[in-house]
Amino acid sequence: MKQNILFDLDDTLIYCNRYFYLVIDQFIDSMASYFHGYNISSDIIRSKQTEIDIAAVHAVGFKSDHFPQSFIDTYRHFSNLVGRTRSVLEEDLLWKLGRSVYEHEVEPYPFMEETLDRLASSGHELHLYTGGELLIQRRKIEKMRLERYFGNRIYIRSHKNNEAMENILQEGGFDRSMTWMIGNSMRTDVVPALTSGIHAIHMKADSEWVYNIVGIDIVPKGAFFTLNKLNEIPDTIHSYLFERSGDSIMGL
Repeated sequence: MKQNILFDLDDTLIYCNRYFYLVIDQFIDSMASYFHGYNISSDIIRSKQTEIDIAAVHAVGFKSDHFPQSFIDTYRHFSNLVGRTRSVLEEDLLWKLGRSVYEHEVEPYPFMEETLDRLASSGHELHLYTGGELLIQRRKIEKMRLERYFGNRIYIRSHKNNEAMENILQEGGFDRSMTWMIGNSMRTDVVPALTSGIHAIHMKADSEWVYNIVGIDIVPKGAFFTLNKLNEIPDTIHSYLFERSGDSIMGL
């Protein structure tokens, strides 16, 4: 039974959060140096940067500038709070640090190719649905040569939410009973999938961005699984289809 399988990109097929965490740690170190003696802890700085960053994502979506701007806005917040004179040089350094996150190498998750190979060879149609800016996401896609699996079935959106998911499903004429969304984010992958009535697989991350963590108050119309590794996906889907076909034959 051919299925339409939509994959998220960042922190599902390739690593992403680890590079943001690395750059944020460097930002915290810089801030600790700038504000030495002002009794501002690293935890307070980190919390404020997270708050500002998430607010920007809600407002403008996954625009690349929201991340370095969160560094600038956090720096200005604490400068105003303690009365420290702001420095154009320091702000420039923080901006460049924030932008550097998009220059890291692209690294696949374990079993990425094996999983995609197996699903494609089983006759399923693979789609890629990612949030972010076109040029940045395209660079990652080309680096990993993902067109060999997804062809032109690639959707890049600045806002990844219920509306975006619904638009993709409607415009593509997807049969929802035979469509899956696979991703790490409860907010942008799982909830929109369940809301739209398609199957969902949540790929559990070792450390998840706070923005991605939301509760689920939707009763799934189809399958909903949580998995730890990509290579668990093919057997999970095939087992579900096998059980469903058996129920159909038995008239259940």
